[in-house]
Amino acid sequence: MLPIKSTAPVRYPPVATWSLIAINCVVFLFETSLSDAQLEEFLSQFALVPSHFADPAGVADYLPFVSNMFLHGGWLHLILNMWTLWLFGPPVEDQFGWSFYLVFYLFCGVLASVTHVVFNPTSSIPALGASGAIAGILGCYMRLFPQASVIVLIPVIFIPFFFALPGAVFAGLWFLMQVLQATTDLFLSSAGGSIAWWAHIGGFVGGFALASPLRFTARRNWPRHADQGILGFDLMGR
Repeated sequence: MLPIKSTAPVRYPPVATWSLIAINCVVFLFETSLSDAQLEEFLSQFALVPSHFADPAGVADYLPFVSNMFLHGGWLHLILNMWTLWLFGPPVEDQFGWSFYLVFYLFCGVLASVTHVVFNPTSSIPALGASGAIAGILGCYMRLFPQASVIVLIPVIFIPFFFALPGAVFAGLWFLMQVLQATTDLFLSSAGGSIAWWAHIGGFVGGFALASPLRFTARRNWPRHADQGILGFDLMGR
């Protein structure tokens, strides 16, 4: 289920979202310029390795909680994350303003990192990627624009089918998939999977929870009632 388009309207240029995408792309290009040995050392220092925090030496050792969200493990990893951020980031940034949006994005990323370490404390596998922070954006999108249409592509054999889902349904299905995968991993004997499912869950829950308190912090709300809807909450989040 690949999202193709979000219909939530945007009034201001999403400068912060563009900047985040540019930074992630530049960092990834830097990664590709490294040799295998240099890349391994780079990831050991800046990716999130939960087992490293069993005995941290200082404040600088916690840098990976932030730096890992600007690293990616391959072109497909980068493209999927940046595509999702491109679709769902602008309406959220438009609601918060670029400064609050950046703080919100980083907070969700750090919360995702903490959640991953808590559930995988002995893992020696480097965790990296912006998906935890983007999960926070998606959780916020679900709260702010539950009735905005999300166009999704579902391939059946070799035939692409397109469907329009309400934002709440798309984000809810995505979150359910993360929970199912994370729960399955709890019963595996591995030291940590290749995908940080719990990081996705932590970021999503943080973004959903903070959506209403931050709604009116930067910009006055403007009428998007068809996309915001009710879904059990009024526009003040009550």
